[in-house]
Amino acid sequence: MHKERAIARHEVREIEQRHTMDGPRQDTVLDEEDDMVIIYNRVPKTASTSFTNIAYDLCAKNKYHVLHINTTKNNPVMSLQDQVRFVKNITSWKEMKPGFYHGHISYLDFAKFGVKKKPIYINVIRDPIERLVSYYYFLRFGDDYRPGLRRRKQGDKKTFDECVAEGGSDCAPEKLWLQIPFFCGHSSECWNVGSRWAMDQAKYNLINEYFLVGVTEELEDFIMLLEAALPRFFRGATELYRTGKKSHLRKTTEKKLPTKQTIAKLQQSDIWKMENEFYEFALEQFQFIRAHAVREKDGDLYILAQNFFYEKIYPKSN
Repeated sequence: MHKERAIARHEVREIEQRHTMDGPRQDTVLDEEDDMVIIYNRVPKTASTSFTNIAYDLCAKNKYHVLHINTTKNNPVMSLQDQVRFVKNITSWKEMKPGFYHGHISYLDFAKFGVKKKPIYINVIRDPIERLVSYYYFLRFGDDYRPGLRRRKQGDKKTFDECVAEGGSDCAPEKLWLQIPFFCGHSSECWNVGSRWAMDQAKYNLINEYFLVGVTEELEDFIMLLEAALPRFFRGATELYRTGKKSHLRKTTEKKLPTKQTIAKLQQSDIWKMENEFYEFALEQFQFIRAHAVREKDGDLYILAQNFFYEKIYPKSN
């Protein structure tokens, strides 16, 4: 066993050396456009698969790489040593640049690791109760994306309403605490359910560390803004989304909408109030960015052309 592990380790080291030392592109300096990495640290059940499918569909045409970050048991918190590996990979893996990385991991601050250039973070969030309902049924019935896959709670026919009425653990308010810690990150306090500090940190990160955060309910506008701002990756994305709307969206099967009573019960909890405050904060910020980037004409949105220029440039060149 030890011998096998030693051989495997040796092979990994050889591959790493090949990529870093003798790699043909080691000395090549990537131009600004290509030396770019986007991280989409997806929150589960926020239409993330629909969006990543667009990234996959465009990567060959727009010449970038897409990589899925698959963590053991979908754990969103990485060990310290894995954080170092991850930061090193993303920063120095030139063969994979420009790169689009996606996975269910919480926000990681690259500045802590002394890197010269940080990646661009983007994300999408969803109304917290709708996200929980979607996740609840997804665990029981799966979706139309991988219909044959057996899900964790398969066979449990209890509706979300019944779960809330009985005070079940799968629909408990604690299960709403997910979008805040995903944006808050790798600190202990982020995962303390109901922490006001965590919510404030999540808001801070959303404003200061994320390039753009969209909402599931307005996914098309999110894609449209990304295409306008980061065409190197997203050229053609809006058109692709519009034409393939049906095929891109995975549907959680057997989903029943919760009753007003169920929603009212969940809304009494402080956890919902905080997750909802964070969601409203993100929504307002997204709408603010959109309002300054588009104009509306006959019910359609159009991206604004460049609205600034340079003048009074001195000294005058001959």
